[in-house]
Amino acid sequence: MGLDQFAKKVKREYNAETLTETIVKTEIAYWRKHNALEGYMSDLYRTKTGDEGVFNCKTLTLDSDDLDDLELIILRGELPETDGFFFGDCSKHDEECKQLDLEFIAEARKSLDEGYEVEYTSWW
Repeated sequence: MGLDQFAKKVKREYNAETLTETIVKTEIAYWRKHNALEGYMSDLYRTKTGDEGVFNCKTLTLDSDDLDDLELIILRGELPETDGFFFGDCSKHDEECKQLDLEFIAEARKSLDEGYEVEYTSWW
């Protein structure tokens, strides 16, 4: 068990003739036990939705402003260390986490530019 985190690009297409919607989700990033990112995303989810419940298996939609804010916080080294029984410790490999985070942000921006939505979710 442990904290698994995913970012996906999402394409939704609606067919007015058949009244159906097709949703395709493609993974663009995966993290394992990156507790600082989880804490940040959890706080952002609560801010955007007002949902004060446990942030587990919930979906957070990210926009370009969210990505800009996240990038700035990562570059400043200000992601909040977050405790959780299954969350692990990313501080042992900070530079690796930072690189993965910045690669995710670049891919997420590209996805938004291509007309996709970007979602973050986690499970622990």
